[in-house]
Amino acid sequence: MSSSLRRCLLTEVLGTTGLLLFGTGAVVVDEQTHSLGHGGVAAAFGLVVFMLIQSLGPVSGAHVNPAVTIGFWASGRFPGRRVLPYVLAQLVGALVGSGLVWCLATPGSTLGATLPARSAVAALVIETVLTFWLMLVILRVTAGAKEEGILAGLAISATVGLEALVAGPLSGASMNPARSLAPALVSGHLAEAWVYVVGPLAGALLAVAADRLLTGEQVH
Repeated sequence: MSSSLRRCLLTEVLGTTGLLLFGTGAVVVDEQTHSLGHGGVAAAFGLVVFMLIQSLGPVSGAHVNPAVTIGFWASGRFPGRRVLPYVLAQLVGALVGSGLVWCLATPGSTLGATLPARSAVAALVIETVLTFWLMLVILRVTAGAKEEGILAGLAISATVGLEALVAGPLSGASMNPARSLAPALVSGHLAEAWVYVVGPLAGALLAVAADRLLTGEQVH
């Protein structure tokens, strides 16, 4: 393993740890204090994504999301040999973040796990649509696999915050398999976890196809 890849993987571990710590941590804090509200939780997710993009983007691209990594690969902007190491690093970081949140939570907390408000099918559709828009925004505001620049960071983090604000009460607005799987594993809420893997992956791949259409590339 090259030193460059090691730095990238460490960055992805740190990034997903931070995402879970501050994002799902906000959910747990609101459970206990009711001081943030739904809008505050949505803002926390948007802000932490902006922080991670601006600080870690120049090293690894700050994907912090397996769906984003796979989307970049499908778009031809990311090498296939790095997909699995990135995804594993993201899952490790998410588990570390959820472990830290568990230390703050009260007994019985879901640790910010994403759970369907209605049916699993409805949540699947919502997560697919949300991730489609997130991935499409990412592809349109970045020229490569690294999300760099203030405007790109603002566009991506604003999309996360907006989607969390609008759809959070319906599906949890995950858009990220690592973000959902980690708290589900730690808290034991695994029944609908598949929704938050299938939906984001489908949405990311659909966004790649849409981006190719918008840029005039042939969709294979």
